[in-house]
Amino acid sequence: MKKWALLLVLILGVAFVSFTKDDSVYEIGRISTPKGEIFLWLYNETPKHKASFIELAKKGYWDSLSFNRVIPNFVAQGGCPDTPEGFTDSEYLLEPEFNDNLLHEYGALGAGRDGNPDKISARCQFYIVQNKKGLHRLDGDYTVFGKVIKGMNVVDAIVDVKRDSLDEPLIPIALNVDIIKLNKKELKALNFIVPYVK
Repeated sequence: MKKWALLLVLILGVAFVSFTKDDSVYEIGRISTPKGEIFLWLYNETPKHKASFIELAKKGYWDSLSFNRVIPNFVAQGGCPDTPEGFTDSEYLLEPEFNDNLLHEYGALGAGRDGNPDKISARCQFYIVQNKKGLHRLDGDYTVFGKVIKGMNVVDAIVDVKRDSLDEPLIPIALNVDIIKLNKKELKALNFIVPYVK
């Protein structure tokens, strides 16, 4: 083989390896609680809710708050508490991002809201579906923007605590929410269940 042909083969080989190497880094939500850690995959299909969650986590917004409503076979809800007036601060409101493929399955991460007719999300509040059969009656009414990829045992423990008549834990379950960046190899090493990353 001539030198120029060999050189061409080598260049093409290096280029192929460079293009096929996957150096993707994923932003993963992490909720630290007294019961353990919960890790969240945030959907690209709901870009505004994903960006909002990442922004508030990086600002430490939730770190002085708690899981304030916990109901077995329903949800663990955290963030800003419900108020009789509903959510009126426009800074913390988001247009819904409904997607027929993102449903209220066990472990789904959804955005809270009040009873507003436009189904606008309160980005300061989130919930995790704890019902193993899902809560499909909520599909199309509340935006699902992520999913637990590790730590549903922690969510199960959270909804099992003693609570008052308003479903608020008698002993507050503090939140610390941050964002960690992991590549595919690190995701697999931590045994995260991420169907979107092969």
